[in-house]
Amino acid sequence: MKDTQERRMLAKALSNPMTEARPVSPPSPYHIGEDVEVLTMFEARCGMGNFNRRDMFKVVLVLEGENELHYATRSFRIDRPALVFTNRLIPYAWEVHEGFNEQQGYLSCFSESFLHSAMRGVSLKDTVLYKVEGNPVYYLTDEQARYFTDAFTRMRRDLESGYAHKDDLLRNQLSIIIHEAALLEPATPQHAPINAAERITSLFLNLLEVQFPITAQLREPVLKSASDYADRMAIHVNHLNAMVKEVTGKSTTAHINERLVTEAQLLLAHTSWGVGEIAYSLGFGYPTYFNNFFKKHTGTTPLTYRRAHVPAATA
Repeated sequence: MKDTQERRMLAKALSNPMTEARPVSPPSPYHIGEDVEVLTMFEARCGMGNFNRRDMFKVVLVLEGENELHYATRSFRIDRPALVFTNRLIPYAWEVHEGFNEQQGYLSCFSESFLHSAMRGVSLKDTVLYKVEGNPVYYLTDEQARYFTDAFTRMRRDLESGYAHKDDLLRNQLSIIIHEAALLEPATPQHAPINAAERITSLFLNLLEVQFPITAQLREPVLKSASDYADRMAIHVNHLNAMVKEVTGKSTTAHINERLVTEAQLLLAHTSWGVGEIAYSLGFGYPTYFNNFFKKHTGTTPLTYRRAHVPAATA
């Protein structure tokens, strides 16, 4: 049996990152190694922390071992060969259980933009594999496990090759995996989490945090209301509000607003983006809405805040 600490490292690598402070860094062009990767579980344990963009999707092929997947408000026991589909737009976490062997298998992490042409314009967020109300787990027969193992092996070979069109091969292989999985019978959730209030609150805070930091303009809009988060978590907004209030003592809206203000302050102080560009990146339809929001929560305007923290900056 592997050391429990190593198993926890793997679970963390496979999960959405938990709330943590991260600096704002300027956007950089992506190359194929940053828009798609294929790793073994061992390699994932050693270095998956770099794949923390919101547009990154994961498909995990579990071949051995046992862990538990908490996906939104449901849980799945992964104790046999399975395909597991997750993305950072739906909160989830892998939990290690004492006494069970470390999981072995493969992981592919990829952006929707990378896969877009192979999916013929179909958004991954609209496929059953990645919808919050859909099931992310598909148990495999021995024959199916061999089939998907061969697929991941081919992707690793293609990714490491010098072939000029390897990105097309990878897109096609990922597309095939997704379509083949959609034909399988999805697993049934095993049970609801024991402490519903703490689990729902943790998922909400995780989903809130994974939207940040913002490093590029014209990105997918930030979720800005309690109902947005409730929809993503497939629960009623009143239930979400009650659970978050019970656990943290603060309303769901207060958490959202505080995080938006923090991110706005970071962008104003550490980027050269105009106030309007920051407003749109934070999901405000008009700069005026952002100005009013920022002044309400900080007592000053975005431009005044920027001038105070970056004297030479202009908006």
